[in-house]
Amino acid sequence: MEQRIELPQGNVRVYDEGEGPVLVFVHGLLVDHTLWELVVARLSDRHRCIAIDLPLGAHREAMRADADLTPPGIAAMVAGVMDALDLRDVVLVGNDTGGAICQLVVASHPERLAGLVLTTCDAYEHFPPPAVKPFTWLGNAPRIGDALLRLGRFGPVRTALIAPVNKRRSDERIKAWVEPGVTSADVRRDVLRFLAAIDAKYTVAAASALKAFGRPALVVWSKGDRVFPLKDGKRLAADLSAPLEVIDDTRTFIPLDQPERLSELIAGFVAERVVVAA
Repeated sequence: MEQRIELPQGNVRVYDEGEGPVLVFVHGLLVDHTLWELVVARLSDRHRCIAIDLPLGAHREAMRADADLTPPGIAAMVAGVMDALDLRDVVLVGNDTGGAICQLVVASHPERLAGLVLTTCDAYEHFPPPAVKPFTWLGNAPRIGDALLRLGRFGPVRTALIAPVNKRRSDERIKAWVEPGVTSADVRRDVLRFLAAIDAKYTVAAASALKAFGRPALVVWSKGDRVFPLKDGKRLAADLSAPLEVIDDTRTFIPLDQPERLSELIAGFVAERVVVAA
């Protein structure tokens, strides 16, 4: 079920499927909720799966011109969705930039959380990671950034953007991801504002909250990832007192490259470790 939720920053689309323990899925930069669709399809028979379209470049409705689109502002949007839907005992699940956003939710809005799953993502001093740092410069050069985002209409550009992070790509899905940024100047404005605000100070500061989180957590990392170092996954697992699972034959987008294995890990984690109030 798709619904629109009004937040201070603007309207966001939320996709709600299934019943049971609540999983809230957070995507990263230049993609939308469909990053999680193969995982949701495998879990919605026993979990309530909620995937949010955040204003990170693939959203279909631009935010208000004065919206707070800093990383803490995006984390507040995730918390706002949980509040609007009155979700309780939430297991928050993040990937890529979405993993960093989840860490900020833990740091500032942990009240509704029962657990946390982080899959290959930004963390600590790597927000953004070195491979992505040149793109954040575009946020400070909006005319150039606007022009480059419009190049997403060309197939080779789309492939160059997604291939390093997604092994089993769908051209149809990727086209849907880039279309809002290609066609809407306001969507491009939103993502460029977010890019300009990315700063490792947020994830470094969140580390103390991860150590104090005190609720079940799971860290899942892609073996030999091209963007995010495994040492960050190990550090996250240590700070969260969480198990670390390393998956082979996948790039950063584990939800699309290895949805079966990731779904098994999430389902097992929730069933065995997460306490949900009756």
